[in-house]
Amino acid sequence: MKRNNDREYKVHETPEERGLIVGRNPVIEALKADKLIDLIFVNPEAEGSVKLILKLARDRNIPIKQVSEQKLTSMCDGMSHQGVIAMGACAEYKTPEELLDIAREKGEDPFIIICDEIEDPHNLGAIIRTAETAGAHGVIIPKRRSASLNQTVFKTSAGAASWLPVARVANIAQTIDMLKKNGVWIYGTDGSGANYTDERLEGPIALVIGSEGYGMSRLTKEKCDGLLSLPMKGKITSLNASVAAGIFMYEVVRQRALK
Repeated sequence: MKRNNDREYKVHETPEERGLIVGRNPVIEALKADKLIDLIFVNPEAEGSVKLILKLARDRNIPIKQVSEQKLTSMCDGMSHQGVIAMGACAEYKTPEELLDIAREKGEDPFIIICDEIEDPHNLGAIIRTAETAGAHGVIIPKRRSASLNQTVFKTSAGAASWLPVARVANIAQTIDMLKKNGVWIYGTDGSGANYTDERLEGPIALVIGSEGYGMSRLTKEKCDGLLSLPMKGKITSLNASVAAGIFMYEVVRQRALK
């Protein structure tokens, strides 16, 4: 599957409706005002105040993507971008600790979904939608190599992204360590794992869903307490990430209902 952090647009949407901030001064002011920004697109040949933008972005750990002049022009419908466009976030992110607090306040065992580099916003939106309906307490995504809470994710989630908290972290492995210290068992989803119906999934649990084409990263896989797999009966040996995630999530729902 093509790896792509760019937002998918509809023809009738204006750059503002897409959550884009176009041009050097608007981007600088947005950064200084500490507005939520997911990603900054920049022409690597641009100079002058673009250097300030890059510094401000790095200070805030905002990902930067180098693209061509033509790409920037196509993104903003020909507006004067001056070599830089910022992509604004659609919602506030939570911390992983806040997800645990939500479960604690409800008097429930934590049920968290960790998306390890899910880059397709349609897949992320579908995962969020299923997670919300399955009663998960939140979704965790990495800051880099992942779709963010953009308009496509919100639309694909059918509104679930407005209800289900999403935490965005710099390091998935460290986040897993924190969850373990709080008594959460980590189950990765991988073809080498045990049949998903053979594991006990009733207690505090986090499910890790790997990327569309590569699965979980090596370090994330090593951090898991166990691995779950789906039986594959046909000639195709894998499922869409969001479809597989839904099956695993509802196995947790099924087992919790039997307690």
